[in-house]
Amino acid sequence: RRQSIDAVDLIAAHVGAMDICARGLKAAEAMINDGDLEAKLQERYQDWSKPEALKMLGSSLEEIAQLVLEKNINPEPRSGNQEILENYVNRFV
Repeated sequence: RRQSIDAVDLIAAHVGAMDICARGLKAAEAMINDGDLEAKLQERYQDWSKPEALKMLGSSLEEIAQLVLEKNINPEPRSGNQEILENYVNRFV
C-alpha cells in the first residue's frame, strides 16, 4: 500500500471519496426519477408475489422438492436480462 500519510494526502482522499459519493447519489436520484429500472425490476420479479411463490418462500427445500415431484413442475428457463439492466445502470454512472 502506498504511504499517503501527509495531512494533504488524507484531505485529498477524503474529498475525492466524498465527490464519488455525491456522484453516486446523483446517479441514483436520476435512476429513481427515470423510473425505468423500477419498472424493469417489477417485471423481472412479478411472479414472486404469486401465491405459489409466496408459499415456497415459507417452505423448506424438502417441501419444495416434494411439491415439484407431486405436480410434475418443470419450469422453463427465462432470461433475467441481466446485461440489459447492467447497461441501463452504466448509463447513469
